[in-house]
Amino acid sequence: MNPKQSPEFETQIGIWFYFTRHEGIGGVIKTKPSDFYVREITNREEGKEGKYLIVELTKENWDTHSVIREISRRLRVSRNRIGFAGTKDKFARTTQKISIWDVDEEELERVRIADVSLKLIGRSNKAVSLGDLYGNEFEIIIRNIEGKKKEIKRNIEAITAEIENAGGVPNFFGVQRFGIRRPITHVVGKHLIKGEIKEAVMTYIADIFADESEEAKRARLLCKEGELKEGLKKMPPFLRYEKAMLNELVKSGRESIDEANFLSAFSVLPKNLRKLFVHAYQSYLFNLVLSHRMKQNLPFNEALVGDVVCFRNKFGLADTHKDRVERVTEDKIEGINRLIKRGRAFVTAPVFGYETEFAEDVEGEIERKVLEDEDIELNDFYIEKIPEISSKGTIRPILVPVQVSDEGVSDDEVNPGRNKVKLKFFLPKGSYATVVLREYMKRSSLAG
Repeated sequence: MNPKQSPEFETQIGIWFYFTRHEGIGGVIKTKPSDFYVREITNREEGKEGKYLIVELTKENWDTHSVIREISRRLRVSRNRIGFAGTKDKFARTTQKISIWDVDEEELERVRIADVSLKLIGRSNKAVSLGDLYGNEFEIIIRNIEGKKKEIKRNIEAITAEIENAGGVPNFFGVQRFGIRRPITHVVGKHLIKGEIKEAVMTYIADIFADESEEAKRARLLCKEGELKEGLKKMPPFLRYEKAMLNELVKSGRESIDEANFLSAFSVLPKNLRKLFVHAYQSYLFNLVLSHRMKQNLPFNEALVGDVVCFRNKFGLADTHKDRVERVTEDKIEGINRLIKRGRAFVTAPVFGYETEFAEDVEGEIERKVLEDEDIELNDFYIEKIPEISSKGTIRPILVPVQVSDEGVSDDEVNPGRNKVKLKFFLPKGSYATVVLREYMKRSSLAG
C-alpha cells in the first residue's frame, strides 16, 4: 500500500507523504494564541544564590526577541544580560525560563507588560542558554472540525495507535522552517550554496506569493521588472529587510549594479538570517531524504545495513556528536536494532554539509540521488563568496518518538455547530509540533 500523498504546500518543502494511513480530522489550529500552548522543558535546577536571577516568562502573542527587548527596556539593562534557551512562536501562549544578570528580584516589579508575566524561580551562577533546552510540552486545540464526535474520536485513536506502533513520526523540518506565508528561505539558500548571489537577493526581494498583501505584490513586481527604485518606494514598511537590501542596491544607480553590489545588499541582513537561508536548504534536502525513504517503504524505527545511527545521551535525547555515531554493518545490526527498540539508539540521515560522509547501501544511494537531482555537491556547502555562512553539516534522527494524548472531542464555542479537540505531547528540541499535527489533520494548510 502506497503512503498517502501530501498537499502541494508540503511537497514544496520536501515532504511528499503522510506517515499514517488513517483519514484525518481536518480542522484548523491557532484560531487564537491560547489555542497553541508551549511549555519549555530544560535540564536546569535552580538554587537560592548566584549572579543570575532565574525567571519563568509566560507570554501570549509576543515573539521571544521582542519581549526580551521590552523587558530589558523596562529594567533599563542591556538585552545581552538576558539569556534564554529557545525562541518560541509569536501567535501562541508560551512558558520558558530566562536569566537576567545582576538584577534584584524587587526590580521585576517595574516590568508590567500586557500579556506577559514573570515568575521568580531562583538564582544561579549560570545563564540560561540554548544548551539547557531539553524539549517542549505542547497543548494544542484543533478547532472547526466537521463530523460526529464519535467518528472524530475514532479517527484520533486510530492515528494515535499508528504512531505508537511506528515508534513516532518522521522527524521532518516543519513549515515554519521555510516560511508559512512565503516558503522561500530554502530557495534563497540553494542560490547561495550555488554561489548565485544576485539570484539569491532577487528571489528574496522579488518572488511573489499568493498570500501576500496586494501592496507587497505590486512592489515585488516592480523589482522583478528591474524598477528597483520604484520598488523601494512602493515596498511596505513592514518588509524592512527587503527595503534595506533595496536601499543598498540603488545607492550607486541601476546601471552599475554588479555582484559586489548584491553581496553588499545581502550583507545588510542580520547574521542569523543569512545563515538561516542555508539551514533552510539543508532542511529541505533532509526532508527529501526522508520522503525517498518513505517512497521505497524503508523502515524508520529499524536500521538497515549501511545506515548511520547515533545513541541516547544521559538526558534520553539523541546524541549526534561524532563519537556517538556508528555505521551499521551486518555483524552489528541485530544488537543495534535491539537498542533502537529500547529507545537507546536512533537511525539518522544527514543534514548535508561539506564534511558529510554518505551512508552506504540503499540509504547512501538515496542521499547521493537527492544531491544529484538538486545538482549539488558536498563541497558547495563551503560558500567561498560568503564563508561565514558555510556549513560542515551534521546528522539528525529520522524518527521523533512521541506519545500523543487527547482530552476527547467537545463543542467548539468559537465555531457553533463544529467540534474541537485538545492534543497533548512532548517533543525533544529541534522537532516540530506541526509535523505531529499534520498526521491528525491531513489538510491542505497548517498556516492557521
